[in-house]
Amino acid sequence: MAADKTPKGRASVTDREALDFHANGRPGKLEITPTKPMATQRDLSLAYSPGVAVPVKAIAADPATAYDYTTRGNMVAVISNGTAILGLGNLGALASKPVMEGKSVLFKRFADVDSIDLEVDTENVDEFINCVRYLGPSFGGINLEDIKAPECFIIESRLRELMDIPVFHDDQHGTAIIAAAGLINALELTGRDLKTTKLVCNGAGAAAIACIELIKAMGFNPENIILCDTKGVIYQGRTEGMNQWKSAHAAKTDRRSLEEAMKGADVVFGLSQKGAFTDEMIRSMADQPIIFAMANPDPEITPEEVAQIRDDAIMATGRSDYPNQVNNVLGFPYIFRGALDVRAVQINDAMKIAAAQALADLAREDVPDDVAAAYQGVRPRFGPQYIIPVPFDPRLISAIPVAVAKAAMDSGVARRDITDLALYGRQLSARIDPIAANTQDIFERVRQYQKRVVFAEAEEEQVMRAAVAYMAQGLGTAILLGRDDVIRATAEKAGIELDRPGIEIVNARISTRVEAYIDYLYERLQREGYLLRDVQRLIHNDRNHFAACMVALGDADAMVTGTTRNYATALADVRRCIDAKPGHKVIGVSMILARGRTVFVADTAVHDMPTADDLAEIAIEAARLAKRMGHEPRVAMLAYSTFGQPIGERSERVREAVKILDGQRVDFEYDGEMGADVALNLERMQQQYPFCRLSGTANVLVMPAIHSAAISTRMLQELGGSTVIGPLLVGLDKSVQIAPMGAKDSDIVNMAAIAAYNAGM
Repeated sequence: MAADKTPKGRASVTDREALDFHANGRPGKLEITPTKPMATQRDLSLAYSPGVAVPVKAIAADPATAYDYTTRGNMVAVISNGTAILGLGNLGALASKPVMEGKSVLFKRFADVDSIDLEVDTENVDEFINCVRYLGPSFGGINLEDIKAPECFIIESRLRELMDIPVFHDDQHGTAIIAAAGLINALELTGRDLKTTKLVCNGAGAAAIACIELIKAMGFNPENIILCDTKGVIYQGRTEGMNQWKSAHAAKTDRRSLEEAMKGADVVFGLSQKGAFTDEMIRSMADQPIIFAMANPDPEITPEEVAQIRDDAIMATGRSDYPNQVNNVLGFPYIFRGALDVRAVQINDAMKIAAAQALADLAREDVPDDVAAAYQGVRPRFGPQYIIPVPFDPRLISAIPVAVAKAAMDSGVARRDITDLALYGRQLSARIDPIAANTQDIFERVRQYQKRVVFAEAEEEQVMRAAVAYMAQGLGTAILLGRDDVIRATAEKAGIELDRPGIEIVNARISTRVEAYIDYLYERLQREGYLLRDVQRLIHNDRNHFAACMVALGDADAMVTGTTRNYATALADVRRCIDAKPGHKVIGVSMILARGRTVFVADTAVHDMPTADDLAEIAIEAARLAKRMGHEPRVAMLAYSTFGQPIGERSERVREAVKILDGQRVDFEYDGEMGADVALNLERMQQQYPFCRLSGTANVLVMPAIHSAAISTRMLQELGGSTVIGPLLVGLDKSVQIAPMGAKDSDIVNMAAIAAYNAGM
């Protein structure tokens, strides 16, 4: 088959690749996975007969409990009849199935909403409505998709009247919400006001009508809006090609053509077809025109074409290869997430406006590294080229649903209240981000007992961003260590605001604490071959030493470093200034988050070839960390052999370490030596080694040497499917964490929070 005609800059996909993607392995893009165990007869008795009768009776007595005992509260149906599939037209219900499956996948990927696609094989409006209306008990919401106008208006309106759950036609409202968000920011950048701005909308289909209705609901002056279709301006008194939805937006004007309508217009929305906007039309618009050319796959006019006509325009399109993409995935997953979580009976204008405003607000915030990665490393900043967030922004899940849920509660369509919206936002992040899920309790404690954390490499942009995020999340005071002029110049260039409470800048060269740090460090190192001038150089010129002295002498509670130096070098710097905690061993522990499991691996950073005594101490230290992180430790002392087969030199050391632990009467489960396949597989452990003392799969793995620890964790990280945090530095007398070289700002924030958490223990 011929290759897809993909514009330059877009990911090139051939027809063959697309078909292979959908056909390979299990055909399609969805499967159903049980959420409860189904391994025993008891499991089956609870899941089905007789146990299932209990929730049946409970729901019959109180229908609201269906949200507690079934999937209804997290289930959306994506429904179409295939009469307007993408830009392909009416290809029928069956042909729409790949699109509807894809929509269901997006619900799960972006908002953890379970979804199933339903293709209804009729073009008759009444038949379609009667089919869908009786499905209400199965779902918490209905997402209508790819239904042609004007039938889509009738279907949505009547289903909203007949059903007590949200019914949302995404082709209409999704586009309207994202476009409205972009419009809010474009008006802000050009100094315009909703009530005086003049807007032209070309296209009078489902999306266009929804856009006009939403911006009117936001306060846009109806007298300043002109709607056009293929026959020209929709004006009061026109009869040709009219229907009730067009008539509702007919303008009182003597303009009759799109070209006439666009003269002097501030804003133009295009929801029509390629080439609809001519050079002359764009040239005739007002200064700093706002042009949203949203036809897909090819816009009414391209940004390159507009750039040749004028240089003062702000543009958005529906294309991913241009800035400011009006992409519905920014809306529907998160809107339904918020609506489901408050059990809303509908998605009303207040909720749509709240979603649009939250999107607009998000685009004005500092952009994290995860978003910059989507721009091939070029970090977008709020401005003409960035008025709409990108779909992979991880903050969407904690921003949009919260705004939608609040609006639902405030407008009286919620059947469930969420009292702590800030906590709700953090819980949403944890649904998608395994790191957030595992560090949520840590962040909560740090917020209660805020700490002063020094960011040792603050002249680096990502460190600066992490410091600001640490402060903005209410975790405490962020101390930026570096040259004041360099930090401020970098911040200004990157658009980072530092002049705010909770941000401090410390210049090591002019600090009043320099002499105290020199005296402290010289006393520690004078018998280690360091002269006074050596120590002076370390304090004046090396930020790790300065920061570690700050923590050692109580001028900061914790420290984070590592983004510009390898772990061993940074650790050596810190160890010159800070001792091990009495009775503790300094080690590195990596947290592995994989398929719902959390496993701690030690030692991944400090001890190269540990002795049996070292291994025993590493096990104790790693178990302590697991407890502090909220886990009951089950320690497996790993080796190549499992309980004597095959035995070798390293395995003998592991065996000896177990005997040492036996003599110390530690307060956690442990056993070994054993292979990782046994430690992590309870069935195999119990069948083949019934004498093993672990009551469940191991969650703390003590490696026989650093090479096995480092290789295994790095391999898991690169293969995917697992998230690795750390190594976390454990055992120092003061709290320090070392981030990996080149760490993203979000990773640095996590390490800073863990450092602050440990400082409070």
